[in-house]
Amino acid sequence: MATTPAPTAEQPTDDDARRLAELGYKQELHRKWSGFSNFAISFSIISILAGCFTTFGQAWNNGGPVAISWGWPLISLFILIIGFCMAELVSAYPTAGGIYWWAATMGRPVHGWFTGWLNLIGLVAVTASVDYGCATFLNLTLSALFDGWAGTLHQTFLLFVVILALHGLINIFGHHIIDVLQNVSVWWHVAGAAVVVAILLLVPDHHQSFQFVFTERFNNSGFGDGDTGGLTFWFYVLPLGFLLTQYTITGFDACAHVSEETRGASQAAAKGLWRSIFYSAVGGWILLLAFLFAATDVDAINKQQGFSGAIFETALTPFFFKAVIIISTIGQFFCGMSCVTSMSRMTYAFSRDRAVPGWRLWSRVDRNGTPVHAIIAATVAGLLLTLPALYKNSAGIPVAFYAVVSVAVIGLYLSFLIPIFLRLRMGDRFVPGPWTLGPKYKLLGWIAVIEIAIISVYFVLPIVPAGVPGNADFSWSAVNYAPLAVGGLLLGVAVWWYASARKWFTGPRRTVDLPTPRPAPDGARADEPA
Repeated sequence: MATTPAPTAEQPTDDDARRLAELGYKQELHRKWSGFSNFAISFSIISILAGCFTTFGQAWNNGGPVAISWGWPLISLFILIIGFCMAELVSAYPTAGGIYWWAATMGRPVHGWFTGWLNLIGLVAVTASVDYGCATFLNLTLSALFDGWAGTLHQTFLLFVVILALHGLINIFGHHIIDVLQNVSVWWHVAGAAVVVAILLLVPDHHQSFQFVFTERFNNSGFGDGDTGGLTFWFYVLPLGFLLTQYTITGFDACAHVSEETRGASQAAAKGLWRSIFYSAVGGWILLLAFLFAATDVDAINKQQGFSGAIFETALTPFFFKAVIIISTIGQFFCGMSCVTSMSRMTYAFSRDRAVPGWRLWSRVDRNGTPVHAIIAATVAGLLLTLPALYKNSAGIPVAFYAVVSVAVIGLYLSFLIPIFLRLRMGDRFVPGPWTLGPKYKLLGWIAVIEIAIISVYFVLPIVPAGVPGNADFSWSAVNYAPLAVGGLLLGVAVWWYASARKWFTGPRRTVDLPTPRPAPDGARADEPA
């Protein structure tokens, strides 16, 4: 990997605006984000205080400790490779459209069309899942603090609506401090995770053994009759547990979506993207190992379907239990705020190129450079996607929540796959930016493509036996509706493409016209380490 010196503090605004004009757009969003702020938004969206807490049960039930202690670093490595591939692309094309812009530019308009819609539904789903997880933990917090608070399913959904609305309002009216809040979020995640680890190591009277943490296997999925050694466990149940890692470490494309607001974006966005993955992977693994060492009451945790809150409730005193869930809840709130920022920028950019119905409204920015209508539309879409969470299921597992999680993972990672594959197809015709993989792009790119293809198959599969059509206990409330949501979207946009959009959607539309294309950067393949 190679890099060239970052622009000086005096240069970036002119250079960034010039580069954006070469890509076809005038500078409409305010470019006030630093490189750290760019890193901060992806680090906040990944949020080890969100995903590690809310989807812990998925790994606990589908594989147990080994799905976490070994699964997390293994899957993190694959995700980091995906991040390297995307960092090279954002360095070459630092636009708010990000993923779909890359696909349309390296391929044809049809590639940009499908990539854009996959990315958009993925961002909507990840925002909805984060805010619903935040509502779940806030509900738990209120139940712990106030005796009269029942903590019901409908109360969780009401809190979800309130949190989603607050994040929309913060993004609309907090335009002058949103980048500062992203920076605060980073330090909250770092300090908060460190405090939680310290509490889990120092407060409990007893801890699990290394043997339990690194060798114990569970199969609470209902598949394979609880067997932890057969083919069903290794090739079906355990991979479902990897959803914990794959979901937690996602949303890092935010670095691209806010690149039009970042100074020195060709360098800063690329570094912010892969570093957000790396630091989250390390911090998340330490945090999850602390969870496992504190998980001494296995029966109680199993009774709550592997819910991480059961670990804290059984291992800690009431005071420290409340402290841990409050730290996590606030971290999740910051995460959701960042998700809305990224989601709205993608909505704005895709609408700017006239791909979204009502594009004139969603691509409009106010006098502060904020895409207000895009923020409102995207948050409402997240609310609608999460409506099935209002219905209980007999399995006792939050299937609707995990379905939204699966939609997020599949939508986002499939949208990553298309431009990575197109980059591979371009070969040496690709003109890199100042941050490049050099010849390593071939190996890393194919690893990324294969990994995404595999997880996209696994995460549309049933999560519980009651969700399998034909099963004696089949229930529609237990169905993983991720294939319906993603498949329905793909069918809809495919029909729309062949019936109409192919006649008018030409990919990115230039709002400025510069006659001279950008030349290949000097030193793009230098040997200076990244």
